[in-house]
Amino acid sequence: MTRIAERTVLFADLRGSTALYERLGNAQASALVTRMITNVAARVPDHGGVVIKTLGDGLMAVFESARLAMQCAVRMQDGLDPTAKPSAPVRTPAGVRGQTLPAPLAATARTLRLQVALASGEVVEINGDCFGDAVNVAARLLDHASDGEVLVTQRVYATLPPSMQAALRHIDNMALRGRVEPVSVYVLGGRRAQDTDATAFADMPEAEDPDGIRLVWMHQDRVFDSSTMPIELGRSTQASFSVRDNRVSRVHARIDWHSGGFQLSDLSSNGTSVRFADGEMVSLRRGSCTLHGHGRIGLGGAPHEEGSATVNFEVIRVGDTQT
Repeated sequence: MTRIAERTVLFADLRGSTALYERLGNAQASALVTRMITNVAARVPDHGGVVIKTLGDGLMAVFESARLAMQCAVRMQDGLDPTAKPSAPVRTPAGVRGQTLPAPLAATARTLRLQVALASGEVVEINGDCFGDAVNVAARLLDHASDGEVLVTQRVYATLPPSMQAALRHIDNMALRGRVEPVSVYVLGGRRAQDTDATAFADMPEAEDPDGIRLVWMHQDRVFDSSTMPIELGRSTQASFSVRDNRVSRVHARIDWHSGGFQLSDLSSNGTSVRFADGEMVSLRRGSCTLHGHGRIGLGGAPHEEGSATVNFEVIRVGDTQT
């Protein structure tokens, strides 16, 4: 069923999860990120909103009013507490499940920060998903959010009650990717806010984002940065990174830039596997994982299987290569 309605769209992301995967490994980092996103997402229905989708270490939600969306955005910062009990069951490996986290894991999780962006407008609701200009603006606006910030558009600001408007500060007319006209933006929290309290994470060191990702298969050796995302890997000659092999689907997998890192998603019927340099294996069946360090991606088979289509990858940080 298709429906057009006025909604406020919220996007939220955890920043710093890429470093968490590198430090803890995929299994334990995934458990922590899932736990924290679950707690953040639990604030959405509390404020009359609906979670449309989770995006690995982020989420998208819609609300009937900007006021409710703004209240939820503020409460989400509370949900980032890694010591809080999950509001819903979360599958986690040994050492992570339970009501409390071991102190070292909790301390590591506290290096994560939350970024939120809000935009209002007409959206098209189709089979549980939402599309429209407000969705695009909120998603693009999130790219400009810093640690602990909530960024909102002029349209959101205009419909908020005076008490909420007083806590926001106009920062700029921002040029968003894919839009001709700049968007007037207001901020709550973070380093740019002057009239609001800093978040609990304001004095934590920022995680360094990777600068690019290198993919190598046979004679192909290419480097992509975040501005060229997404990268489609597949048998099709139209794919961003073409892998001509019968075991590979036309569009087999995709690499996206998400929350300051590169996320690999399987789109195939045969599956995708990743073998990291430390020997850890991750098998994806329509699932996703964050790429870190270096390793091998198996398309349609495990990377170590003879004859499988294997793409070598390396996440690049310029600082790591400078002498």
